[in-house]
Amino acid sequence: MNSDSSLIVHHLENSRSQRIVWLLEELNVPFTVKVYKRTDQQLAPPELKAIHPLGKSPVITDGDLVVAESGTIIEYLLETYGNGRFQPPSTKEARLRNSYYTQYAEGSLMPLTVDNLLFNLISTKVPWPLRLIIRPIMEAINNNFIVPNIVTAADMIEKDIAKSNSGWIAGGPEPTSGDFMMFFALERLPSAIGADKVGSRTKAWLRLIQERPAYKRALRRVGRDADVKH
Repeated sequence: MNSDSSLIVHHLENSRSQRIVWLLEELNVPFTVKVYKRTDQQLAPPELKAIHPLGKSPVITDGDLVVAESGTIIEYLLETYGNGRFQPPSTKEARLRNSYYTQYAEGSLMPLTVDNLLFNLISTKVPWPLRLIIRPIMEAINNNFIVPNIVTAADMIEKDIAKSNSGWIAGGPEPTSGDFMMFFALERLPSAIGADKVGSRTKAWLRLIQERPAYKRALRRVGRDADVKH
């Protein structure tokens, strides 16, 4: 939703804050996206430190309130603007599964996918003479330790999504905090472990999100128009 508002998403390009923009589009509340470009080293620019001491994204400002960390932001937005929407079913199993994946996304899965990305990046960025030594070491660690752990995680996630009649993590009619939190990491699974190792239920879950009008609007808001599925 495009409108002037005191609610601002401070969005670092190609970052976790995409999930926040998607949620806000689902909530249909007025908000503004302020985009920050990465430095040549692919880091956040120093301007973000004027918003939050850590200078990281995602972070939102709502009037005088500053909220950082994806899970905290999603919890705040659902409590403040959700009006009861995007909540898991009332069963204990559904609530626990939603809570688990809300925490698991950043606590366990994202560190693995970030390590995978960094190990691949480092092996190609070191100077050429060192690359002959460093690259085989990085690839061995990645292929023997990091990737197998991501595959194990992908298998678990596939089995849990298969338990859902609706396709959403908690099994309700709408996405919940678990879905909003997990999307950024699961979108990167094919590049981390290969598309053939991503299960059919997980791929269907990704399509559920990619086909939602709010998600397509979110992509346009953060400058990923080329990724919009028509």
